[in-house]
Amino acid sequence: MIYHLIRELVRLSAHIFYRHIEVVGLENIPREGATIFFGNHPNSLLDPALITAFGERKLHFMAKDSLFSKPLLNILLANMGAVPIKRRQDQAQGELKNESAFEALYQLLRRGGAMGIFPEGISHNQAHLAELKTGAARIALEMKRQGVEIKLIPCGLTYLTRDRFRSSVLIQFGEPISIINNEEHNARSLTDLMERHLRALTINAESWAEITLLDTVRRLYQPSKITIEQRVELARRFTTHYPTIKHHPEVVQLATHVQAYQDHLFLLGLRDRDMSVNLKASKLFFRSLRHLTLSLIWLPLALLGSPLHFPIAYILGHGSRVIAPRKDVIATTKFIAGFLLLNGLYLAIGLLVWYAGWGLWSALVPPLLALSGFACLKLAERGRALLKTLWVWSKCITARRTIIELRAERRALRDEIHQAVNRYIPADIERLFYTETTQTEHQQNAD
Repeated sequence: MIYHLIRELVRLSAHIFYRHIEVVGLENIPREGATIFFGNHPNSLLDPALITAFGERKLHFMAKDSLFSKPLLNILLANMGAVPIKRRQDQAQGELKNESAFEALYQLLRRGGAMGIFPEGISHNQAHLAELKTGAARIALEMKRQGVEIKLIPCGLTYLTRDRFRSSVLIQFGEPISIINNEEHNARSLTDLMERHLRALTINAESWAEITLLDTVRRLYQPSKITIEQRVELARRFTTHYPTIKHHPEVVQLATHVQAYQDHLFLLGLRDRDMSVNLKASKLFFRSLRHLTLSLIWLPLALLGSPLHFPIAYILGHGSRVIAPRKDVIATTKFIAGFLLLNGLYLAIGLLVWYAGWGLWSALVPPLLALSGFACLKLAERGRALLKTLWVWSKCITARRTIIELRAERRALRDEIHQAVNRYIPADIERLFYTETTQTEHQQNAD
């Protein structure tokens, strides 16, 4: 009961922390039977939290033993069935003694349970997968040796803006890997197979600069409205095939043009999405009016809890970057600190109201404060959107000629990118969608 309660609280909190969560591949998860979920690890404790919340199986994750030394985390991890593991990189010297932990996992899998593991070993801030450790493969092979039928489920986690509050995340569960017989695999070959499945669900590039460049290329290429899954798949294709063609002179020239376009937008304080929408004065006026109206609707309820929520939001937004030990822990710090701090304050204020003599009315205080916090969130989002719209509007007035030139440059870049894609796309890849430029070229070839 405690497990399911915590999982539902995590799921609700995740929907508040992220504006959009898209889950793909639930049909690949077996409803029963021994199962190992393995995923990439870019965002610390948020990674197992999201897989647990949306994976539709009761999961027991392996976690480094040092996490259990923190009292609050120890309570949470223990109730979620996490299994402490000693890691080689955390031990100064001596023999690692994980026999009891592995035996607990073996017993779980023998009963047809499900466990989770991150074969990279540690959360990181790299632009690509780290080398996978063989631990998950060794557990799977041992289970097969004992006659237990087991499936391995790859879990791809893609955060569109990893450490930003109210961003979006794609959770993908890939097709299961089955072990037919132990002679077919050893620990290293099975780990290599797992890596190929995981790379098919993640975005990997040589550097973040390359990802940023290709993200602009992806935005210029794609149609106006696509799903997060399509967006991530398109980004994955660009990052996979770009290294094979990036030394071609025309590709180098195109990348230079895209970088110059990015730099020009940055100097104006604009983004490509600002160039891709209708920038007519009437359109911007009605957009501003809509944001203002919705802000006024949320304002009365937000005022109730604003003295509590806005200072905490400011502290979490800026303080998390100071207290987080690494960049890949910033989002987790925000999530856990916000979850514990706000819920603790809601309960404490409710108890104070009860102590002041309000009786059963005090039970309404925590949900009312939570609702006010949500109103503060919506008010902040609408206020930010209003300011951004007014900023774009001001640029359309003060830099009208520059905006016109940038939009013309964007159209030219789109054409260049479509031509490059049509020229270099591998023959065995099926297109995600056909754009107008693609359809025109296909028609010309048919004629």
